[in-house]
Amino acid sequence: MKELRVYTEPLSTDATAERVMFYTRRADGPYYLWFYESEPGRWRFSRVHVSRLTLRVLCAASWQAVPAALQARLNEHYLD
Repeated sequence: MKELRVYTEPLSTDATAERVMFYTRRADGPYYLWFYESEPGRWRFSRVHVSRLTLRVLCAASWQAVPAALQARLNEHYLD
């Protein structure tokens, strides 16, 4: 997708669980937090205000690190 950036929060050294949250931003648009809900079994999102991100450190994520179900959801969300 054109100008889409995907981010994650860095894992702590003692973390063993898979990442379940991703952040996205397209061009100069808003940031979204994506999280998986086991009930109803799908990826959901919430718009994040920039001021809430100032205390977080985000790392760029490769497209291959994004789960396939989330990739499909992002394709729906960010229609070209």
